[in-house]
Amino acid sequence: MSAYGLWPIVAVNSIIFIIFAFSFTRPGSMRDWRSFGAFSAFIVALFTEMYGFPLTVYLLSGWLGSQFPQLTLLTHDAGHLWYSLLGLSGDPHSSPIHMASEVLITGGLVFLAITWRYLYQAQRSGQLAKSGPYAYVRHPQYVAFIGILLGFLLQWPTILTILMFPVLVLMYIKLARIEEGEARQQFGAEYDEYMNAIPAFIPRVGRKDQSPRDMGGGMDNAI
Repeated sequence: MSAYGLWPIVAVNSIIFIIFAFSFTRPGSMRDWRSFGAFSAFIVALFTEMYGFPLTVYLLSGWLGSQFPQLTLLTHDAGHLWYSLLGLSGDPHSSPIHMASEVLITGGLVFLAITWRYLYQAQRSGQLAKSGPYAYVRHPQYVAFIGILLGFLLQWPTILTILMFPVLVLMYIKLARIEEGEARQQFGAEYDEYMNAIPAFIPRVGRKDQSPRDMGGGMDNAI
């Protein structure tokens, strides 16, 4: 029995993730909307192939059929391509790859929610966000989005989302640089000091530098 053509599930899952992301980003500028739109396109493309039409499986069906004749291509399990390519056996939902993807997706969503609380408090007081996740990286919201996208790639890789992932990462890096320029205009030397103390995306490991004091920050530590 085909596990695809379940378009109501495609719509419900897409809406849930898009609304959740929207509630913690609140895009205001055209730049923010482009970033949010790219993330939304990734989510829709993912769930379309997961429950709607398996484009990647269809395009690779000849090769998959010859390399993995035991696969029934129209079952849901066949869409877990990493599971098949690595020759794993058993339920793909209990594999280490799937569990790692769940950690990245769930952790990214939780981290996004936590980050928004600190950013919102800083924006209300017109100050620079330096506490919470912002004491470790300058752009924790983008770190959360990248973690979520990477988790989905581990769980359900598709040709389209694999192509979209590096584009989205480069977009987030570019947006982070633009927002840093805006923050420097607003906060001046304070933001320069913050930039020198805190890395952009990857927290320093093993250092005991004192975190910046909480002075309270579009989407990430900018106006």
